[in-house]
Amino acid sequence: MPTIRREEPDDAEAVARVHVHGWQAGYAGIMPAEVLRRLNPAAWAQRRRDLGTADPEHPFTTLVAEADGEVTGFTTFGPYRNNQDRGDLDPAYGELLAIYLEPAHWGSGTGAALLAAARAGLAGRGWTEYRLWVLADNARARRFYERAGHSPDGEESAYPVPLHGGRDPVLLRELRYTARLDR
Repeated sequence: MPTIRREEPDDAEAVARVHVHGWQAGYAGIMPAEVLRRLNPAAWAQRRRDLGTADPEHPFTTLVAEADGEVTGFTTFGPYRNNQDRGDLDPAYGELLAIYLEPAHWGSGTGAALLAAARAGLAGRGWTEYRLWVLADNARARRFYERAGHSPDGEESAYPVPLHGGRDPVLLRELRYTARLDR
C-alpha cells in the first residue's frame, strides 16, 4: 500500500506529471487527441505553484500517494465549487475535485487508498455529504465511484475543452455524483 501524505511545495512537478499522464490515459478516446498531446507537465506544475496548492491555508487540500519515494497519485478535496468556480465556494458541502494516478498504478489499490484519505479529510472538516464531477463517457471512473458508494444525483454540466486556432471548445458532458460521510 502507498504512503498517503499532504502535498508539499516540492511535489508540484511530480503531481503535475501524474495529472498529465492520468489525463492522457484516462481521457483517451473521450477528449480530443490534440488536447491530450499538447498537455505540458512543466506548465501544470507552474500553475500548481502559482495557485499555492501546497499552502496549508489553501481552501483545497491535496494528498499524494507515494510508493518507493515516488508520487504515484493524488487527490484534491475541499468546499463545493458552485458552477465549478473556485471563487464561488459553498461551505455546506464538500467536494472531491480530483483523483489521478499514474496509469501503471491503476487497479493497485492506490485509488481506493486516496479516496479513503479524502473521505476522512472531508469528514474531518465537518462535512456529512460531498459531491464530485465525472465525465459521462469516463466509464472506468464512474465504475470506481459507483463501487465506492457514490451515485449520480441528476445534475449535469458541460466541461469546455479549449481548442487551438480560435475554434469553439468541445463540450463534454459531466455528471455530478454524491456520497454521504460518516462522522
